Amino acid sequence: MTTAEQPNGLRQRQTKTCQSEDNSSHVGKQDDELDKEYKKWKTYSQKVKVKVLEQIQDQLGEILDRALTESFQPPAHLKTSATGKKLNKHSGSQRMDDGKVFVARASLLDELFEISHIHTIYHMFVAVLLIFCLSTLAVDYIDQGRLVLEFDLLFFAFGKLWTVTWVWAVMFLYTLSVPFYTLMFWGSLYHNSRSKLGLSLSTGLILVAVQTCILGVFPVYMVVYHQLPPASRFIVILEQIRFLMKAYSFIREVVPVILKSTPKKGETSRFPTFSSYLYFLFCPTLIFRESYPRNSHIRWKYVFVTFGKILGCLFYGYFILVRLCIPVFRSETNQPFSKRTMVLAVFNSILPGIMLLLLCFFAFLHCWLNLFGELLRFADRMFYKDWWNSTSFANYYRTWNVVVHDWLYYYGYRDFLWLSKKRFRAAAMLSVFIVSAVVHEYALAMGFGFFYPVMFCLFAVFGVLFNFTMNDKRQSPVFNVIMWACLFLGQGVQVCLYCQEWYAQIHCPRTGDSFWEIVLPRSWSCSYQT
Repeated sequence: MTTAEQPNGLRQRQTKTCQSEDNSSHVGKQDDELDKEYKKWKTYSQKVKVKVLEQIQDQLGEILDRALTESFQPPAHLKTSATGKKLNKHSGSQRMDDGKVFVARASLLDELFEISHIHTIYHMFVAVLLIFCLSTLAVDYIDQGRLVLEFDLLFFAFGKLWTVTWVWAVMFLYTLSVPFYTLMFWGSLYHNSRSKLGLSLSTGLILVAVQTCILGVFPVYMVVYHQLPPASRFIVILEQIRFLMKAYSFIREVVPVILKSTPKKGETSRFPTFSSYLYFLFCPTLIFRESYPRNSHIRWKYVFVTFGKILGCLFYGYFILVRLCIPVFRSETNQPFSKRTMVLAVFNSILPGIMLLLLCFFAFLHCWLNLFGELLRFADRMFYKDWWNSTSFANYYRTWNVVVHDWLYYYGYRDFLWLSKKRFRAAAMLSVFIVSAVVHEYALAMGFGFFYPVMFCLFAVFGVLFNFTMNDKRQSPVFNVIMWACLFLGQGVQVCLYCQEWYAQIHCPRTGDSFWEIVLPRSWSCSYQT
């Protein structure tokens, strides 16, 4: 009996063991499922957390911007216009809102450079400059057997500076005196004139005629007649454009105030002071105000360091051209380009192109404007925003150059909407793009000395297309990658085509002055062998 019962007992124990193993495996599966559900829930909660934090950050940013704007605006019963005149209830007929508000704030890069990780990127660019310098010395030593660090290209590019100086002086003295005193003369007679329209038209036509001669024809004639080198050309042309934009802003801001403010009997119209206009001509903004937020003192160490950075950027650009551009395009032979050579040349030009873009941004929009801002104690240093984070070209165009964007927005886009009663927004945006593209192409054509509308095509065609397709609705980081890829490719195209045309103009000069000789690029048909 005992031997017979043992197998049954063992069988029962084995059965219980299997049941326990089944139960434990079932419990293990449940635990695994719970772990998976927990991980999914944790991942989902992290995504929700990120979205909620982004929304809260955006809302807090809007609230803070609104609070800062309201804190810098006077109460309703003390609000004044840009020139100090009290606004009345009909002031909205002249402007759709109060215009740009200037606030004391530092440049974004100055704030970012306080972070050691960001400042390390700046150190990397300085290290690349040192490498360029060492490579130039090494190549010169190998080729010539001695250490030579010549800057003949810089001396050539900035030649005839005496001519540039007196041409600039003529444009400055004209802009300082003629628009100011013409507007003062018109304002003193306007309210007492029997024919206000006749006075305004005659004064405006005379001012436009003189403006066209002094700020329009004169600098172009001097650039062409004296055959100024490239950098000297750009100084004259860019200053011409700056003076035109400054003068227009002064007239545009002051005229509406004079029109709406009728002086009492025996009084004269209040007019901006000459010192405020003189300050405006030098301060780093294109929007006129009688007063701006000012710093309490000048940081001279910041001035000298910033000036040193500008000189460093100048030599940086020189080394980029000498080491990366000239050896590629100044070849002994040149044939009309094929598809293969063009594609290779464009991709070889991407690195120097994007480096020159970043260099121009840092040298001008950050260093140059901050230098004048510091010397004039100009406190609003928002000359650009974080354009490098843009996921749309619409945002990139708004944040790349805030100084010029403000001028185009307030005097181009908004005035177009005011004239059209806030209709045709797309046409207003398109007109601003066309004007900006024409001015950019004009500056490059006069600076290089030949007409090759690469910038105009990229700006007016592809820029407009990207502006309407890659708009602010695109928030994915993928579009930031696309934006940078387009910038890389666009800079490569510009550097490649302009360098090819530069050497084609040298080796295959024009044989006549016909329209097609001037318009058609020489690089399309030029072939030479030296």
